[in-house]
Amino acid sequence: MSFKTIEWLPEGVLRLLDQRVIPAEKTYQDYSDAPAVAAAIHDMVVRGAPAIGVTAAFGLALTAYHSQAASVESLRAELDAAEAILRRSRPTAVNLFWALDRMLRRIHDHEYASPAELRAAVIDEAQQIAAEDVATCQQIGLHGMALIPDQATIIHHCNTGSLAASDYGTALGVIRTAHEHGKEVFVLVDETRPRLQGARLTSWELKEQGIPHKIIADGASGHYMRTQKISLCVVGADRIAANGDTANKIGTYNLAVVAQANGVPFYVAAPTTTIDMATPNGDAIEIEERTPLEVLQIGSERIAPEGVDAGNPAFDVTPAQYISGIITEKGVIYPPYEANLKQLFGLG
Repeated sequence: MSFKTIEWLPEGVLRLLDQRVIPAEKTYQDYSDAPAVAAAIHDMVVRGAPAIGVTAAFGLALTAYHSQAASVESLRAELDAAEAILRRSRPTAVNLFWALDRMLRRIHDHEYASPAELRAAVIDEAQQIAAEDVATCQQIGLHGMALIPDQATIIHHCNTGSLAASDYGTALGVIRTAHEHGKEVFVLVDETRPRLQGARLTSWELKEQGIPHKIIADGASGHYMRTQKISLCVVGADRIAANGDTANKIGTYNLAVVAQANGVPFYVAAPTTTIDMATPNGDAIEIEERTPLEVLQIGSERIAPEGVDAGNPAFDVTPAQYISGIITEKGVIYPPYEANLKQLFGLG
C-alpha cells in the first residue's frame, strides 16, 4: 500500500492519515499528546474498530514518552488521567476499551524500578498491539478467503480495509486476500451514508489494489441481489455481543435483512477482540449518536432545508439470525453463536 494509516515515529509522535479528506487529499496529522489523539478518534481522523484501539494505545504511549514524572506512581497517575480521556472518545467500538484495558494491565500489574522502565513498557505494549493487529487481520483474510468462490461478486458496506486497521483490515482484508491469491472478485461498494466511507475510502483502497469494483447507493443492494448473481456480503464489526448480535456501521442491518430475503450469505469479519462476551445481546450495546450535520450536509454543502432536524445513529445492530458466519483470526464461527462463542473463549 502507498500509505500508512497509523505510524509511531521514534521522536514520540503519532502520525495518522486524515481519513476525513480522502480521496481528495492524502494528508497526515501529527499528534504528541493523549487529548489530541482522543479528539482525532472522536472527529474520525482515524476510524474503524481495530484502528481506534491501536490509536488509543499509542495515545497512552505518547503520554509516557513526553512525561516528566519523577516517580513511577506519578507517571501511573498521568497515564490513568490520559486513559480516562481516551476512553470517552467514542462509545460503541469495543476495541477501544479492549486496548485501553490491556494497556492498563501493563501499567499497573507489574513492578517498575523507575519511570523510564515504565515508559519503555507502555511504548512496547502499544507497538505489540499494533503488530498483533496486522497478523490478526492477515489470518482473518486467510480464513475468509475460503468462503469466496473463484469468480465472485461481493457486496461490502462501509470501510474495513487498511484504513480501518494497522494494515490489511477485516472484511476488506478477506477480499484483498482472495484477490492476492488469484481469485477473480468484483466488489459492489455501498456508498455508506452519511459519511460515505464506502464511496470515499473503500473505493480508494480497492483502486490502489487493482480490485475491480463499482460504487452503488446503499438502497441499491436489494436490487442487485434480486437481479444479479451475488456470491456473498461481507462486513466488519464494531462490537459483537455474546449471542452473536453485531453492531456495525449504520445500514448494515438493512443489508443483512435483504441478503437473507434473497438467499445471499452474509458474513461478519472481525478479530476476537471485537467480541464482547460481557455484552449479552445487541440491545445492551450503546449506539453512538453523531451530529445531525453529517446527514443534513455532504461535506460543507447543505442538502436539506434550513431548520430541519436529522437523526444520525452511527451504528445499528444486526441480530445474529441474519449472520451466516463470523470470520475471526481463529476460524469461522457458525450458529448457534451463543454456544460456539462460549466455546471459542473456553467458557462453555
